[in-house]
Amino acid sequence: MTDLAHIRNFCIVAHVDHGKSTLADRFLLHTKTIEERTFHDQILDAMDLEQERGITIKSHPVRMRYDADNGEVYEFNLIDTPGHVDFSYEVSRSLAACEGAILLVDAAQGVQAQTMANVNLAIKQNLTIVPVINKVDLPAANLPMCMEQFEELLAIPSEEVLQVSAKTGLGVRELLEAVIQRIPPPKPTSDRLQALIFDSVYDVYRGVVTYVRIVNGSIKPGDHIKFFATSLDTDVKEVGFFSPGMKPSDSLSAGEVGYVITAIKTPTDISVGDTITHVLNPADEPLPGFQKISPMVFSGVYPIDTADYEALKFNIAKLRLNDSAFVAQPESSIALGAGFRCGFLGLLHMDVVQERLTREYNMDLILTYPSVIYHVFLKNGTMKEIDNPLYMPDPSTIDHVEEPMIKAQIISPSTYMGNIMNLVLDKRGVCLRTETVDKLHVMITARMPLHEIVLDFYDKLKTCTRGYGSMDYDPDGYEPAPTVKLEILVNGEPVDAFASICHADRAVARARMICERLSEAIPPQMFKIAIQGAIGGKIIAREDVRQLRKNVLAKCYGGDITRKRKLLDKQREGKKRMKEIGNVNIPQEAFVAVLRSNDEN
Repeated sequence: MTDLAHIRNFCIVAHVDHGKSTLADRFLLHTKTIEERTFHDQILDAMDLEQERGITIKSHPVRMRYDADNGEVYEFNLIDTPGHVDFSYEVSRSLAACEGAILLVDAAQGVQAQTMANVNLAIKQNLTIVPVINKVDLPAANLPMCMEQFEELLAIPSEEVLQVSAKTGLGVRELLEAVIQRIPPPKPTSDRLQALIFDSVYDVYRGVVTYVRIVNGSIKPGDHIKFFATSLDTDVKEVGFFSPGMKPSDSLSAGEVGYVITAIKTPTDISVGDTITHVLNPADEPLPGFQKISPMVFSGVYPIDTADYEALKFNIAKLRLNDSAFVAQPESSIALGAGFRCGFLGLLHMDVVQERLTREYNMDLILTYPSVIYHVFLKNGTMKEIDNPLYMPDPSTIDHVEEPMIKAQIISPSTYMGNIMNLVLDKRGVCLRTETVDKLHVMITARMPLHEIVLDFYDKLKTCTRGYGSMDYDPDGYEPAPTVKLEILVNGEPVDAFASICHADRAVARARMICERLSEAIPPQMFKIAIQGAIGGKIIAREDVRQLRKNVLAKCYGGDITRKRKLLDKQREGKKRMKEIGNVNIPQEAFVAVLRSNDEN
């Protein structure tokens, strides 16, 4: 067991693609936690999805032993964190398990929007920040710009900033020494066990594996423990740490980070942010945990084969254990059958959850059009929160509707300022202020509807700034807006899966886009089918699916024109009668064509 003075718990925070995972790799090699022959890039990013996209989705803890320059051996508990705004919840959970944070900034790109958001999270948790400029070996590195941004935006003196290259290993030793000097060791306040659950995963053979930071006391196999939130008690089967794989140990003591395996097999019995304590000598109160986060974007998730519903239900429960920011509740649709209404932190989060359900659990899914929570005020004085267009009240009973707003901070080279302002205006936003960051960069603060940014705002921002723009946002209340429920009718029947809530000014364009896509995706039927977009009872767009026609004139050669007209009229009557009793079978591809499209016209 390592004494407390020789333990350091820290995480790496930064914007997307500033080199967090590469620096973590370098630490593992430098401390000989992993051997050169078993090493590969992004070794802590265990998911295929993380490796492919080059992004960190989950936080990954690892324990390292470091031989310091003073001749003593230190135990480092490192947690590698995600950088994208949709995964800021993972960052806040990781910070709760640490005493310090390495703040990483790309030497070529400088301070970005998410960098500032992560710094603010760390300051709120009273963590010690170690500022670092990474990629100093790049030809495009601009160190004076980065130093100026540290001082101007983050109020960090330039003398405290370290310079490293995670790729080549330059300055890594000095950074590890700075971790010892600057980040304080853990300070337990009691002998009674208090362990913070900051993550958990589901193992098919061993049940729920809980990731913990031991704040006070110690835990070992055989202990009888309980969870504060659920009052559930159980026995500990195994404890251990990550190096980077799971390594069992005799016990985990105050200040250490590791895992606990109990007899619990049900994923929903453990909640992230809960506190573990002993049954016989319990702590008086749970640890403060961390802020509970609310989903921002909602979408229906349905299995393509309705027989897979039970499998989807179980797999969503397992995934929620691993990603507590993801929420789900059962719902049913006339067109798509039984499924779930799921809440996500953003569109990338939604995309990642869908990919994980598809890959890790082998599910074939359809996701409905994403929406946000609207406040619908009725004429009788009551207010309803609506996240599903199916539950939108009758327009005659609605007094007004309020939509959620966000305040965004966008950092970009000043040459693209005009493009960004045009994009914000196009998305019904307002630019509140602009601030000069340094000679080259500007920070724009804008207020926009959340619905406008969840779809494609981030992609368009990257396009109009040639990849140099970055954005972070926070919820900023609600504001009245002229929103309407857009319905799509196929052969006069509304299809609930295509319904959406949208702004009155954008409804016609959206209705036309969906009608066009459906007319291409639905195969020709025996009679002509009308696909219509409607608001209330008013039709605002229409496309037709062509009918299959038999050539009834083939046998009619020669003779008077009236013979041909008689045959055509007879066919037309038959088509009309068929249409009265005909049902349109909408193929799965049609749902996919409309619902998986992220581009808003």
